[in-house]
Amino acid sequence: MGVETTILAALMGLSLASASGFRVFLPPFLLSIAVRTDTLVSLDLSDTGFAVFDSNAAVLILGIACIAEFGAYYVPWLDNLLDTIASPAAVLSGIGMTSMVLVGSDPIMQWSFAIIAGGGSAGIIQATTVAVRGLSSTLTLGFGNNIVASGENIASLVLTLAALIAPLLAAIFAIILVFLLFRQATRSKKIKSV
Repeated sequence: MGVETTILAALMGLSLASASGFRVFLPPFLLSIAVRTDTLVSLDLSDTGFAVFDSNAAVLILGIACIAEFGAYYVPWLDNLLDTIASPAAVLSGIGMTSMVLVGSDPIMQWSFAIIAGGGSAGIIQATTVAVRGLSSTLTLGFGNNIVASGENIASLVLTLAALIAPLLAAIFAIILVFLLFRQATRSKKIKSV
């Protein structure tokens, strides 16, 4: 894998990981479709641990999981419960997708970047969505959570499609988003400690 290809793959992975912070199953579902149909993404996963993503079964299972996840976030009490499962799952999804798109690069770079950048960006975004949903649940008794869920669904879809179509632009947006969310979180901690 050449340097330019590796950089583009890393940017795509970072963007997909960030999208996983909003929804766990949508980014791997769309990535699996892209790999299976050999459109937008050209990955040879046949001799890797990710070969299952290039199958009809993966597309079907991830599609069902994606629909179930989207629907579950519109149920007021279930959305908060789902966050306890989605938080670690988003980090794992971010790591997995980042590593998947970097298949063929140096394994140390592949997994280091996947764990630090992929898992980190998914975790920061997921933690923020949990906080926003918690605030919405408190202020609106859960009635405003549908608006939060819709925003997360749209953000995940747009960021995933952008990652597959224009990884550089998607990564720039993802980096800015993660930076702003991280800055806001650290600012909130400073205010609480005062």
